[in-house]
Amino acid sequence: MENSTALIVNERQTPKGLLVAVCDEDVLGETFESDPVSLTVTEDFYGGKTVSESAVLDSFERATTANIVGSRAVSLAIEEGFVNGNNVLDIDGTPHAQFLLLD
Repeated sequence: MENSTALIVNERQTPKGLLVAVCDEDVLGETFESDPVSLTVTEDFYGGKTVSESAVLDSFERATTANIVGSRAVSLAIEEGFVNGNNVLDIDGTPHAQFLLLD
């Protein structure tokens, strides 16, 4: 699914496991609103390093929890089976998904 939009990954260890935040580069710093939901893709939470799709998939494989924003990032998560497309939120035209692996 390669395209020109870069993917950004931020990983952090939490007491409950690895939290992975992935976004399309072009949504970083943006705020999306669809009443009653508002999502701000902050540098603090989503900002990290620009990586390849294979690096994103590696992060997803190791993640306990993932937050995913943007068309390319969410499409990749769906295509690779990490997210069910029926569970994706559309917030002001921007897809947002999460997954949580339970013990």
